[in-house]
Amino acid sequence: MIHRKAKSYIHCCCIYSMTTGKNTTEDITTTSPAQLQREQQQAVYKTLDEARDEIRRSVNESRKEIPRVTETVGDYQQKTIEAGREIADSYIESQKEIINSIQSAWSPLVENFDITNWNTAFSPGRVSEIYAHILNSYSDNLVTATKLANNVMFANMETFRTSLEQVKNSLKDLSKIGVNAAKTFEHTSAETVKLGN
Repeated sequence: MIHRKAKSYIHCCCIYSMTTGKNTTEDITTTSPAQLQREQQQAVYKTLDEARDEIRRSVNESRKEIPRVTETVGDYQQKTIEAGREIADSYIESQKEIINSIQSAWSPLVENFDITNWNTAFSPGRVSEIYAHILNSYSDNLVTATKLANNVMFANMETFRTSLEQVKNSLKDLSKIGVNAAKTFEHTSAETVKLGN
């Protein structure tokens, strides 16, 4: 039993030496195992507190970035919407010019035909209506595609947020497992010491 206590004391002194960097030969006579254990525990707690403070500092810095990121995403959306509008406007204007050119070229030809049962489906006015309808559909599709791209982007952002939440919850559970294992180890060690005495 005395041998076990001496061995445990030397082990504690070695751990203390590693954590503090102090020379163990000077401290063996002046430091008790209980004092050594308290100092080690304080050193560990200090390190963990510093790590927690560093994480909190990093989180606070990240929070400060949120308005900038939000503004960037908003700017991106507005530029995408504006670009879609400009593309649609430009396309529609060019198509108006094409329709005017075709009507100008087609109208004299139609007027020169003297057919009594002229099918109105092929009249310049009807062709222009069909072409305008195609352009309208194109513009609608462009706006819908832009909305779809934005929705996909936000859905992916929501999925990432959900995944991050799941990771956070899983890490909490893993931490509980670690704490429970340490407590079980502590309890078992205490019972072993009691049985050894």
